Amino acid sequence: MFTGIITDIGQVTAITRDTQGEWGDTRMNITCSYDPDTIDIGASIALSGACMTVIEKTKTERGCVFVVEVSDESLSKTHLGDWAVGTRINLERAMKVGDEYGGHMVSGHVDGIGHVMSVEEIAGSHKIRFGSPADLRFGIAPKGSITIDGVSLTVNDVGPDWFEVNIIPHTWEVTTLGRLQSDTKVNLEIDTIARYVARYLAHMKDIS
Repeated sequence: MFTGIITDIGQVTAITRDTQGEWGDTRMNITCSYDPDTIDIGASIALSGACMTVIEKTKTERGCVFVVEVSDESLSKTHLGDWAVGTRINLERAMKVGDEYGGHMVSGHVDGIGHVMSVEEIAGSHKIRFGSPADLRFGIAPKGSITIDGVSLTVNDVGPDWFEVNIIPHTWEVTTLGRLQSDTKVNLEIDTIARYVARYLAHMKDIS
């Protein structure tokens, strides 16, 4: 589990596609400032909101490079398939017992892909309107929580096919959200509670 509080910005340094069927689908090398001695092989790290498993790690002067394998399913459900060498990504390591719970409950399972409709600066902060997939709109509500590229945010307003968030200067500077432009794709994860409420209501409707 994660909280949506970004702890580092990583960068893609290599992408290798398996064409021989020897080890999996697609491997990505990510450079970061994490201490590799604190990362176990098999550990979970959220890459712009998508939970991936570390399969290799190498110590560097800045920190480390770790390697993940990304399945075709993950590529189809996220915007990881658009990444290239040099792409900067939000990183968050999985929660440990005793960690501060500063955001909201985030699973690292991306529900869908949204896109930036507009970016407006207001008194130093930024109001961003995102287009949302039709099948996720049930779980996006004013003052509710949503995860955008791994960042825990509060929904300010909701329209027929969009929602808006306000991003404070700190978040704008320490995450990749400060690079968002019109039509940029983002990974979305709706609030876990909203998902279960919707499932419960659908079940009650079926048995009524």
